[in-house]
Amino acid sequence: MSRQVVSRDSHAKSRGKFLIGTNSRGIGGGGSDSDILFSSQAIDELQSSLLAWYEQNRRDLPWRRTKNPYKIWISEVMLQQTRVAVVEERYRAFLRDFPTVEALANASEADVLTQWSGLGYYRRARMLHMAAKAVVESFGGKMPATATELRALPGIGAYTSAAVASIAFGEPVAVVDGNVERVVQRLAGWRSDSSSGQAELARKTNQMANALLDPARAGDFNQAMMELGATVCLPRNPRCLTCPLRPECKTQGEHPVQVRARMRSENAGYALVIRSSNTNREILLDQRGPHHTVMPGLWELPSLRKYEVAGDHLRMTLRHSIMQVNYYVRIRTVFEEDAEALTVPSDIRRWIRLHDLAALPLTGLARKVLLRAKLPEFTSKPQLARSTAD
Repeated sequence: MSRQVVSRDSHAKSRGKFLIGTNSRGIGGGGSDSDILFSSQAIDELQSSLLAWYEQNRRDLPWRRTKNPYKIWISEVMLQQTRVAVVEERYRAFLRDFPTVEALANASEADVLTQWSGLGYYRRARMLHMAAKAVVESFGGKMPATATELRALPGIGAYTSAAVASIAFGEPVAVVDGNVERVVQRLAGWRSDSSSGQAELARKTNQMANALLDPARAGDFNQAMMELGATVCLPRNPRCLTCPLRPECKTQGEHPVQVRARMRSENAGYALVIRSSNTNREILLDQRGPHHTVMPGLWELPSLRKYEVAGDHLRMTLRHSIMQVNYYVRIRTVFEEDAEALTVPSDIRRWIRLHDLAALPLTGLARKVLLRAKLPEFTSKPQLARSTAD
């Protein structure tokens, strides 16, 4: 039988109303029929335990040392679908070149894409650039302080707006990323393996996250939930014995989740064409046109007409993943005079000095190949080209 949750404040009342009568089977069925019961005391203890754990166990990450909303925004966009270890270095480099929202707004798109190269999902960089322009034009260069205002900016959705608003400004709104989603659903004992009802499950999860939020320390609590999901409440083999929420968790272990679409495999081949020109060496590159739905405007190696490469021409093989596709890539060394016959024609094809590559927005695959080729003129750290007027 459900019992009434007696709350001390309006936030607790709203969360109590949500928790009453919520069935532990969740969306998709399974589990027991007992109702989830979180008293006000249980929620208070949960908040205290999680925040105490976070103080002792949080990773020392550069974006956690600031309350600057611009810097927090940059980190949150970078962290979407990208590993923390990759983001740390790129975050520092990005802020060196674009230390303020005005600097980002005034930069060229090519410079932004160059600094973003290697992080993937380049639409995020373009939308980030557009949003920076909107902040300067509509808000005088001052980041909006509420999630609602932030969501009005290009490319900023529910997750990013809640993260910036809560961490930088203390707005009591829950952040729900994949890690928080997993923590909440396990805590509630909800299954999420059904292909139907996912929208309803997402709505319930968001409500639950807001019900559990500590409004007095919204930013810290949101980061604690994300940290717990990233380091303890793992998708596989969760470390339940060390979890501060274990006493209230209805799952304590893995829970059934919807099976993701399997990665598919494809073969691909690219040409590495390098020539000497006076005192410089140059490489042949193609630019992806605006009609490309993925990575338009970025530079890549010319595609081979046939991906099969004989051993005496094979420079390297590698695997590269983009979204749901694993590409098994062969790189062929091609002489200048054979490039036209062996590669797929391109609308925009240029010879680029190897010394200039680091200032060019390259696809992640192209950058990976060039690094593995160990070209002495190429560095992994992009340096933006400066105009002669500087």
